Amino acid sequence: MTIYSGPVFDMASQQFSVIADHLSIPINERDRLLMPKRAITISCPIHRDDGTTAVFEGYRVQHHLTLGPTKGGTRFAGSVDLGEVAALAIWMSWKCALVGLPYGGAKGGIGVDPASLSKRELESLSRRYMQEMIPFVGPHTDIMAPDMGTNEQVMAWFMDTYSMYHGRTVTEIVTGKPVSAGGTLGRREATGRGVAYLARRVMSDLSINLSDATAVIQGFGNVGSIAALELSNMGVRIIAVSDHTGALYRAAGLDVPDLIKHVSAHGNLAGYSNELSYDPANILTLPCDVLVPAAIERVIDAKAADELRCRIVAEGANGPTTPEADLVLERRQKEIFLIPDILCNSGGVIVSYFEWVQDLQQLFWEEDEVMRREFQILDRAFDQMTLRAKRDRIFNRTAAMSIGVERVRAAKNMRGLFP
Repeated sequence: MTIYSGPVFDMASQQFSVIADHLSIPINERDRLLMPKRAITISCPIHRDDGTTAVFEGYRVQHHLTLGPTKGGTRFAGSVDLGEVAALAIWMSWKCALVGLPYGGAKGGIGVDPASLSKRELESLSRRYMQEMIPFVGPHTDIMAPDMGTNEQVMAWFMDTYSMYHGRTVTEIVTGKPVSAGGTLGRREATGRGVAYLARRVMSDLSINLSDATAVIQGFGNVGSIAALELSNMGVRIIAVSDHTGALYRAAGLDVPDLIKHVSAHGNLAGYSNELSYDPANILTLPCDVLVPAAIERVIDAKAADELRCRIVAEGANGPTTPEADLVLERRQKEIFLIPDILCNSGGVIVSYFEWVQDLQQLFWEEDEVMRREFQILDRAFDQMTLRAKRDRIFNRTAAMSIGVERVRAAKNMRGLFP
């Protein structure tokens, strides 16, 4: 029995079982590696603008603290539940270990649609969430970051709430803050830039000419829009994009800066163009060189995986591909190169680490230094993954996750079990 449930947690558990079998991890060691160290569930009451009181459920899961403090985003979305948050924390652990960061994984969230809140209500809910979390988080215990439905402003409210409680400014309690409040240059763009950087590297390895290449972006939030912009700046044609309001398609290529301008003004892609409208259900299977699923979990199932017509899948989202789809993609790995999520979207936590280090030292870097260091770490992790995949003749996801799980396991075994 476990308090964690739901399809996303089941998916994370199933993925871990595959890796544990591959690494021949004894059965009696597996629960210690998989099960989260700590889960916090809270109630967040706020006054609504109409004078009523509303209570929202909030969560935070800290997977392990073996390598250092936990690190992970906080999402505000109607679908958030404890199982989903736990799965995301587990994936973050393997991600941090893969790219060599001194963190365990964490994740948090509130079950709320942020679009249903006024700005004052959003601030009240953000501050109440952090207030309730103060006994369980800290710069050397658990550092929060933005995720779906949260942004720099929410992180600034988190940081201010924590700082007021401690009577001094504690910028290092969260990352993804505005630069004016102790954030780092390049953090907002880091995840999308990393996705585009790794996609370009694979295109180079596959001898795909950038000026002839095409890309499809599913999910046009912060990650998808920045990935689209970076790929477009490289010369890649972005032929289709989508978000929860619909999809747009143009074979000759879409105007990405104009799309970003529209989304900035209106919040989503709705109303951009009727002529370019396309069925969102078919966007994943459009012919292209690079497919970037950058929306939510479990969008590529076995059927979709079998119908993909891309050369590269660059997973901008966490867990976009189901275990059943992985079996299909493993069979098709000579046709389709998968850049797994724990590597592909790790640019965000890499630059969050840089932000945390800069806040602790009160010494800040220029943006070109941030980018140089981010790409250096991505290159190293990519090389390790591909070397492992070729050496052991295994799927890229298996290689990437094996490296992450092995590093966490080695640290736990070295430290032992207390008491």
